[in-house]
Amino acid sequence: MTESERPQVRSAWGMVEEAKKRIDNLSPEELQAELAAGTATAIDIRDYREVFTEGKVPGALHTPRGMLEFWIDPASEYYRDVFTPDKRYIIYCAGGGRSALAAVVMKDMGYPNVGHLEPGFGGWAAAGMETESIEQTGKWIPRKS
Repeated sequence: MTESERPQVRSAWGMVEEAKKRIDNLSPEELQAELAAGTATAIDIRDYREVFTEGKVPGALHTPRGMLEFWIDPASEYYRDVFTPDKRYIIYCAGGGRSALAAVVMKDMGYPNVGHLEPGFGGWAAAGMETESIEQTGKWIPRKS
């Protein structure tokens, strides 16, 4: 196979930039305002280890990126009824890449009111916003009896 015959791989970050053009990109302050008003639910799609070590946006639902499509699809055996297309969801990851792509997927699956935390959780924490530890509340954390 010659060089010109090889398939061209798309840039992941190029896809992120394309995704950001299709979604509502929020600052930490905008997310905080929507959460305080009770008009949105924050969705944390980071790996569980990231959430455990760094905390999360207070009240955010943890939805692993690998399960998002299955948890939001009412026809899936993995569907979680906290997800309904009539609600507002704002997704975040560590730096804004995974969440931008995930927000587009949610829109494509029929959730019209989806936003994305532009700087991710890192930007949220750097802005001095409150974070919540899951050490005491995390479902999968071993506890001594």
